[in-house]
Formats: sequence, structure tokens, C-alpha cells
Amino acid sequence: MAVDRIEDGVVVSLNYVLTVDGEEIARTEEGEPMDYLHGAENIVPGLEAALTGKVLGDRVSVTLKPADAYGDYDDENVEELDREDVPNADELEAGMIIEVEDEEGFTYLATVREVSADTVILDYNPPLAGKTLTYDVEVTALREADEEELAHGHPHGMDDEDEDWDDEEDEE
Repeated sequence: MAVDRIEDGVVVSLNYVLTVDGEEIARTEEGEPMDYLHGAENIVPGLEAALTGKVLGDRVSVTLKPADAYGDYDDENVEELDREDVPNADELEAGMIIEVEDEEGFTYLATVREVSADTVILDYNPPLAGKTLTYDVEVTALREADEEELAHGHPHGMDDEDEDWDDEEDEE
């Protein structure tokens, strides 16, 4: 069945340019669009909402407040740890993004904010939390998701074997 507009269960390919405060911070490469499964929360909610109902070839420019993107910045999501409690603390530098595991075995991404002689400050906020984002998007392809993609909640590329997705994330 041909897909003619963006709705839940459709794999969407798009080119985009993302700007924050007038500065470009991300873009797709020429000939390498980003694919996502509409309705599966693969992209920020405000962008997904803006794309609902769009058709092949549509161009959309949307500016999203933090609540419609990565949320507000939360000062409570910053943790100061004793340096001796942080594995490989000597290798850490401000700005690095690291994976941290809690006592229950759950993993989280954190940005290293500061490394001092005694402490390491980790920020668990998404890097774009609290930011107003502007997406300039072009819809380049649409197709119906297959059963496996719907079950996993993300598209599978033609030449990848699910390598970009951690199946443990599917269980959240």
C-alpha cells in the first residue's frame, strides 16, 4: 500500500538543519537523510507534531520551545561526585559525554561539566535541554513500516542490521 502522508506507523526520511540561537548545530549530509518511525517518539514531540499530515516534498520550518523539544533544564539533574568514586576519572575532561550505571544496573548519559582534584560534576540533562530549537526540514521519502519495525519502535535501514539501535532501549 502506498503511503501518501505522514501518520503513525510511517517511516519518514527527511533532511534537516537544526539551529539554536541562530547557530547551526546539526544537519543531515547530502544523500544521507535521517529516517524515523512516526508515532514512536523517535524525534522530539514538537517536530513530530509539526510533521503529522505532511506529504513527500513538503518543507517545514518549525521553532520549538523547550517543552516541545528536550524539556527545561533541571538543576536537580546535576551531580557532584567524589573523584575517587568515578572510574577512569583521570581520563575525563569537561564536555565529554559518558555512560554512567546506577546501583540497579540502569545506564544514563551524562555530560562531564567539571573535573577538579577532588570532584567530578556530571550533568544528566540532555545537551539541548532548556534550548529553543529551529528545525528546517524537507520530507524526502515515505513508506509503510514493516511489522518488525513497528514491534521495535524504530526503522531498520537497508544496509544496517539494527546496529544503530540498542534493543534494550525498546523495553523502556
